[in-house]
Amino acid sequence: MSGRLVIVTEIISPYRIPLFNCFAQRPGIDLHVIFLAETDPALRKWDVYKDEIEFSYEVLPSWRMRIWGRHLLLNRGVARSLQAARPEVILCGGYNYPASWQAQSWARLHGIPFVLWSESNAKDSRGSHRVVERLKRRFLRSCSGFVVPGRAACEYLALSGIDSARIFTAANAVDNSFFMQAAQRARANSEEHRRALDLPRRYFLFVGRLVREKGIFELLTAYATLDEALRREVGLVFAGDGPCRDELRRQAGLVSAGVVRFVGFAQRDQLAAYYALAEMLILPTHTDTWGLVVNEAMACGLPVIVTDVAGCVPDLLTENWNGKIVPSKQVPRLASAMRALAESQDLESMGKNSLARIHEYSPQHWADGIANMMRSKGASLG
Repeated sequence: MSGRLVIVTEIISPYRIPLFNCFAQRPGIDLHVIFLAETDPALRKWDVYKDEIEFSYEVLPSWRMRIWGRHLLLNRGVARSLQAARPEVILCGGYNYPASWQAQSWARLHGIPFVLWSESNAKDSRGSHRVVERLKRRFLRSCSGFVVPGRAACEYLALSGIDSARIFTAANAVDNSFFMQAAQRARANSEEHRRALDLPRRYFLFVGRLVREKGIFELLTAYATLDEALRREVGLVFAGDGPCRDELRRQAGLVSAGVVRFVGFAQRDQLAAYYALAEMLILPTHTDTWGLVVNEAMACGLPVIVTDVAGCVPDLLTENWNGKIVPSKQVPRLASAMRALAESQDLESMGKNSLARIHEYSPQHWADGIANMMRSKGASLG
C-alpha cells in the first residue's frame, strides 16, 4: 500500500494525534493533515500538543463567528493548500464547514477521490433544518467513499442509501497505552492522589462538558434518589466545565447526603487519575456521535454506564459484561444501573473485560481501517 493521503479536519484534538502518528509511520504512506484551526476556545480547553505531532501538517487561517445561533468556522486558502499537498485521496472530517464543501469541489474538479469521515448515527437527536438536511444529502451523494468509527455510523449510512462497498470502518480510538500506564501509576499511589485531588474513597465519575445534552442533570437526580447509605458510601464526581456548571452546583447543594465534587476541566494528563480511582464512568448523554470518554475509561480498566443513544454502544458495550446500557433521560433506569454496579461483586472483572475489549479499538486498528480504504482507492472509490 502506498499513496498520498490528505486529511482535512477541524482542530488539533489531543485524541487524534496518536491516530495520525500511527498511520504516518506505515511504509509507503505520505500523510498530510490540514487543520481548519488550532483549537476551539469557546467549546474546548484542551492543550494543543504540537510537540507530539509526527506527521506533516498545516493550520489554515480561520475566523469563527456565530450566525442564527450556529457556530461558523471560515477559512482562507483551502484550494491553495490542497493544490500544494497533491493528494491522491482526501479524507474529510465532517460536512458542516464551508472548507469541507470547498475541499469536495476541488476534489471533484481534479478527479481526486473524496472520502467523508462520518460519525453520524440514527439516534443522534440534534435536529436540523430541512434545508440543512437537503444540503447534507447532496454532500453525501458527491462523496467517493466513507470512513466510519463503528456499527452505528455504518448503519446510518446504509439507511441513507449508501452502498456498503463504499463504507470503510476505522475503529474510533484513543491512545490506549497512555491511559493504561497512567492509570497504573495513579493506582500505585492511590491515597496520595486522592488527597491531592480531594476525591472520595469511592465515586461515580462523569467526564465531559457540563451541558444539558450530556445528561448531567439526570445523573445528579439519579444520584439523589439512591439510598442514603449508598450515597454516603459512594460519591459523585463531575470532571468538566461548561455553561450549566453553576446551575448544576446549585442543585447539587440540595442533595441532603453524599458527596458531589466538581473538579473542573481536566487536561489529558490529569484525566487518568480520575478514571483510575473511580468505581465506574457514567455517560448519560442525550445524543453523542461516539463518546471517546468511554474509550478512555475502558483503557483505564473501568466498567461503564452509557445511554443507548451514544454511537460507541454497539461496539464497546455488552450488558452486564463490562457495564450497563440504559435509555436516555430515564432517571429511574439510570439510578437502578448505578445501584446495581455499585453493589456488584463483579466490578473488577467488568473492568478487566473493558480492557480486553478496548484493545481492539487502538490507534493501530484505526490505521488498519484507513489503510484498507487507501488500498481500495482505485476500486470501490469511484
